[in-house]
Amino acid sequence: MAGVTFLTTAAIALIELGMDFPAKILLFAAATALTIAYRRLPATPATQAEQVEQRDPLTGLANRHFFQDAGQKLLETAHHRRRAVALLLIDIDRFRTIAGSFGHEAGDTLLLHVAKTLRGEATSDAIVARFEGDCFGCLATIDPRAPDRIERLAERLAIRLSQPIRLNDQEFAPRAAIAMARAEGASETIDKLVRKADLALIAAKARGDGKPLWFAAEMESAMAERNAIITDLRGAVTRGDIQPRFDCQVDLGTARLTGFEVSGHWNHPTLGPITADRFMPVAEACGLSGEVSLSLMRQAMACARDWDPSITLSFPLTASQFQDAWLAQKIIKTLTECGFPAHRLEIEITENALFANLALAQSIVVSLKNQGIALALDEFGSGYSSLAHLRALPFDRVRIDPDFICDMAADPGSGAIVTAIVQLGDNLNLPIAAKGLRHSETEARLRKIGCSHGQGPLYGPPLDVAQVRQMLAEKRLLAGVAAAPITSPRLAG
Repeated sequence: MAGVTFLTTAAIALIELGMDFPAKILLFAAATALTIAYRRLPATPATQAEQVEQRDPLTGLANRHFFQDAGQKLLETAHHRRRAVALLLIDIDRFRTIAGSFGHEAGDTLLLHVAKTLRGEATSDAIVARFEGDCFGCLATIDPRAPDRIERLAERLAIRLSQPIRLNDQEFAPRAAIAMARAEGASETIDKLVRKADLALIAAKARGDGKPLWFAAEMESAMAERNAIITDLRGAVTRGDIQPRFDCQVDLGTARLTGFEVSGHWNHPTLGPITADRFMPVAEACGLSGEVSLSLMRQAMACARDWDPSITLSFPLTASQFQDAWLAQKIIKTLTECGFPAHRLEIEITENALFANLALAQSIVVSLKNQGIALALDEFGSGYSSLAHLRALPFDRVRIDPDFICDMAADPGSGAIVTAIVQLGDNLNLPIAAKGLRHSETEARLRKIGCSHGQGPLYGPPLDVAQVRQMLAEKRLLAGVAAAPITSPRLAG
């Protein structure tokens, strides 16, 4: 400090002599010395306490409270400087399940990995925070003429966060849902920006493909629908308002009806008729997908007891259900209560459902197979490690991702993939079924390459219970009724 005093005194003397320029140099040197000295001073207890209050104790990132205050200031500063602000949110898929399966210490390791990755990819002037749990945020100023800067950051994060890491001596490849929102106008607040990013994050998680997603205005109406579903879902399950619909499954070689895939249909009091693809993602997020599926099973099995014994029921289950260690016992109990033969039941599991905890999924599958229940790998080709999963679990059937089937006519690549999957099934002695069939030309092509079964709009819309019974009666496929001769190449009895 003595040196600073000397420099200041000398500068004053030079000013009195009219030597302004050398005086300015001395004053600048004094200011620089003061700044360096201040930064080297140890933090006071009050400063240390303030820093603790602003930081997440696990990751060292800013916490939600600091993010809100600093973020609002950043918005105001950016507006005055004619800069834009973008917010990126990250949420780790099925984090609670991962922590429950690998242990809380492994969960902390994963959170630290995400924090380090985000801080390493973000610019130095960005505000990076852990909001709560497995949700992280990154707020950054961008050039309004080049908003793709935040997109590139999101894409890099999606790639880096999908790379395998080791958790409790096991290699694990996490996946994140990533959403983006941009501040619009001077009236934008940090709360409004976070809400928009939250809505986009919900949509990104529901989409489930791991690709970053920008906020769009229509997400507001989607949130209103989601809230209405959440409010009424549990009561609807209790009352049996969610009823089964039956999608025909057909043997492509004989054109005979072999079974039905069962999905849910709900006449919501305000939203009107809604299908499973709208309410099941919400049910899964709320932890109610298992109750919905078991309710549909009970209803469908009760209806199907007097159908022809050759007719099977297939139920697609959600990824979260395969994280329930009691899933097999619940399904077997439902079978017993309904008096439904186990060999007429097929459970569909997606590759994504296997991803979180393959060991638990294997245990569930073995319990189901021991009871004579069939197992199908659903949406084959859309997940992570198809061949490994075919080796790991005793599947009875594979259903090709409907996107490949829909694109067969227009995209030679999709056709080649479908052909390769069917050939793989032949080599493994594993029947291959096609979902999403819409055109007879595609059906003929699938039949030619050896695909065993088809399912989709080509065979009509999903049917309610009364429509199914009428169709089965016409085809003499109710128990005790003699089968009718084949008269039609499609859905013949």
